[in-house]
Amino acid sequence: MTVKAIVNGAVGKMGKLIIKSIGETEGIELVGAVEKAGSEYLGKDAGTVAVGKSLDVLICDNIGDVVRGIPDGDPKVILDFSEARGTLRALSAAEEFNIPLVIGTTGIESISLLMGDIREAVKAIPIVMAPNMSVGVNLLFSLLPKIAKILGNEYDIEIIEAHHRFKKDAPSGTAVKMAQLLAEARGLDYETAARHGRKGLVGERPSDEIGIHAVRAGDIVGEHTVVFGGIGERIEITHRAHSRETFARGAVRAALWVARKPSGLYDMMDVLG
Repeated sequence: MTVKAIVNGAVGKMGKLIIKSIGETEGIELVGAVEKAGSEYLGKDAGTVAVGKSLDVLICDNIGDVVRGIPDGDPKVILDFSEARGTLRALSAAEEFNIPLVIGTTGIESISLLMGDIREAVKAIPIVMAPNMSVGVNLLFSLLPKIAKILGNEYDIEIIEAHHRFKKDAPSGTAVKMAQLLAEARGLDYETAARHGRKGLVGERPSDEIGIHAVRAGDIVGEHTVVFGGIGERIEITHRAHSRETFARGAVRAALWVARKPSGLYDMMDVLG
């Protein structure tokens, strides 16, 4: 049975790409597109706005109105790529109507503020939440801790991430997730080990430090490089996103996966098996 998808944050960069990806993916159908109250796009066709082709799905500001129009028994999922307040509204609707949820909001402060609500919600509904929906990045999430353990403390770890000038948060959620996984692999506390940039006479670098550096320039979609620096050699692992479509495809893959899962909190590594 086809999964009925509701996109919250439908006219954002990611929202539009998710609508496009849904249209290109078997087994899932766009039935709802939601934006915040007062948006200039309310009442317009989501397909026309996103891909220049009518999909007969009008943009509205209430997820509940969309859900009530979906026949009982049809699998449903909400994909949220909005911001903190929008995510909270999506979370409330998912709980009220018992609908699985994919959360793509990446702002670290926003997510930390919502974690209490999310942990409560996953007692009743399944949620996939990940700082990055890319298949390639999640492969790195799996591999980096293994590399850190094999190389040991003799190799220093530095993370450099680069994004477009419009990104509001730093460092990226992906860089933080990488640092957290690497800290855990090294037996370190992330909050203590993380070093965000350096300036001045900082002294020799301690071995129990993980450097994190953010670059913001132009229209960079997303780049993450992890450096393992030893004496006499250096290993660098880089992921470059050439298009946001890779994130959209990952999100749709997560939506199809979580639509029939039991309650609980999942991430993309669960989705990818």
